[in-house]
Amino acid sequence: MAVDRGGRGPRTVRTHPVPHPRTGRVGCPRGGLPAAVVGADLAARRRGHRRRPGESEAFAHDLAEFIGGVRGIDTRGRTFRGGGRGGDLRAHDTWMETCFERSERFLDVPLLRRMWTVLRDLPRGPVPDLMTHGDLIPGNVLVSRGRLAGVLDVGGLRAADPALDLVGAWHLLEDRPRRALRADLGCDDLEWERGKAWAFQQSMGAVWYYHESNPPMSRMGTRTLARLAAA
Repeated sequence: MAVDRGGRGPRTVRTHPVPHPRTGRVGCPRGGLPAAVVGADLAARRRGHRRRPGESEAFAHDLAEFIGGVRGIDTRGRTFRGGGRGGDLRAHDTWMETCFERSERFLDVPLLRRMWTVLRDLPRGPVPDLMTHGDLIPGNVLVSRGRLAGVLDVGGLRAADPALDLVGAWHLLEDRPRRALRADLGCDDLEWERGKAWAFQQSMGAVWYYHESNPPMSRMGTRTLARLAAA
């Protein structure tokens, strides 16, 4: 969740039934921060970390509904701008080289280099930029009784390659639910492969960067790369 720079309050997604955490106090920007700080009720998030919905097709349908709802938000003519994920895959070559070098003691880097050689050259395709969440990882989803109960960090919504949100299929789902999500969204082969590419790019950075500071994130990256290699 984020707050508009003008202090108008949290930006939330209202085109689908998935809730967001209850907002607590909203502080004023200070200390160089570009936006106000929001306090939210994250109890559901903590519960979500103890549950593993990745084998649930019902959870996959929920996730597909969320992705579809975000895609349905009017971009108002906006397209992808700036850095980060969601634009040209090849623009990440320098970062990926850093990741390969830093990951040699954790991963099968020769195999992963070969995978990236193929993924980086996937064409963009004819589908225009759509609104995306951009970071559908386990720490940003709230789970209750095996179903999607909410999504965090919706303040980062922006226009980008619509395949970007397919990272959630690889970070969050096992094989059968992943196929259910793909069917719900009607992904063609190119879009699906680009979703794999974005999940690969994010995971390569997570494994080594968070190895000491955030082991669950590092393990997420390792798990996702294993899923991608096996696909």
